[in-house]
Amino acid sequence: MPLKTLPVISLTTAPDALSRELGESFQTFGFAMVKDHGIAPDLIARAWKLTAEFFALPEDEKRSYYIEGLGGARGYTPFGTEIAKGAKRHDLKEFWHVGRDLPADHPLAGMSMFPNIWPTRPEGFRETFEELYAEFDRVGARILARIAVWLGLDEHWFDPAIEDGNSVMRLLHYPPLPADAEPGAIRAGAHEDINLITLLLGAEEAGLELRTKSGDWISVSPPQGALAVNIGDMLQRLTNHVLPSTTHRVRNPEGERAQHSRYSMPFFLHLRSDFRFETLAQCITDENPDRYPVSITADDYLQERLREIGLKK
Repeated sequence: MPLKTLPVISLTTAPDALSRELGESFQTFGFAMVKDHGIAPDLIARAWKLTAEFFALPEDEKRSYYIEGLGGARGYTPFGTEIAKGAKRHDLKEFWHVGRDLPADHPLAGMSMFPNIWPTRPEGFRETFEELYAEFDRVGARILARIAVWLGLDEHWFDPAIEDGNSVMRLLHYPPLPADAEPGAIRAGAHEDINLITLLLGAEEAGLELRTKSGDWISVSPPQGALAVNIGDMLQRLTNHVLPSTTHRVRNPEGERAQHSRYSMPFFLHLRSDFRFETLAQCITDENPDRYPVSITADDYLQERLREIGLKK
């Protein structure tokens, strides 16, 4: 029976049932809401505190961590830099990126995978977000294992594809709405994510919406501490659109909430930079022929999309 509403799915569900529930939610909505993920509440609370403290630092101090030429891959990206693909106005946000640290002699080092940049304050920033990054990595791999089974693959199929992958954790700050904001500018314009899957903390605050297949916008509001998880363009490509990368946005709040900051923490789970896309055979049928007969690497695809959203020239 087709799903009518976005379900909340527990990661403690028996594996086969979990694969089915996640697969049905992702196929229908491109999104799932996931609870019981096992990330410690005290770690999450510490991360929220440090995120707010960092973005409260003086503008000049934050901008000292902005590095030209990295495409926003590491460190700070100032307010009004990113723009949704095809949009006319920049998003009303600033953010910080934490990526995977690789040894200098690693074969993937330099393929859009640069050393992390760490601020001198607030205290405990690096330790907290290295720990949280590892936790997102763990939960993301577990969700991908269940997706693999739903697709008819071995549960470990994604393991080598994401080993040393170019995953990025973003600390996002949407400041109170400025009185002089451009007409039509919103916190995050309608867009799809580039990566395999995105795991998001912080969607409890109203504003995140997805566009259904019928064209309606519906709210994504997981329970406190739960994750919103969505399919990205890379998994859509790999599955020949069997799993859709759904358009979503963060709309502006109204009334008194417009005077408050909004924080969120998406983890963009990426493939290895040298992974080559080849459409999964079981996702190709007479009714759904292969849309992507030409193979490219994950890094080629990433660079193309970074240029489209204004993070690279």
